[in-house]
Amino acid sequence: SVPIAKQLASIKALRKGSDLEKAFATAALVYNNYADPESKLSKSETKSLLQSQFWHFIQGQENKPKYQEIISSLDEESENKINFEDFMILLVSLTLMSDLLQEIKNVKTTK
Repeated sequence: SVPIAKQLASIKALRKGSDLEKAFATAALVYNNYADPESKLSKSETKSLLQSQFWHFIQGQENKPKYQEIISSLDEESENKINFEDFMILLVSLTLMSDLLQEIKNVKTTK
């Protein structure tokens, strides 16, 4: 598989893209690399992706009820698969409850 950075570099429109544009493109590329041919993820694949690619955001969240609710929904045996829209909502939800978000908010933005 081609590294994400190389995939990102191959997108002409993003060569002069902003950091935010590149961040969302990276999320889309990661999703696409895990998704099936129908561009969907099973719940178990989603959980695996989060544990391997989003660990620093979910670390330490295990005791939060909302986190447990989200993860337990991924553990349910179901034919339902997750599309990109649902995946992005999941990432935003997990980010908002993350302890890492507070650390990010505290990063100095001036010299």
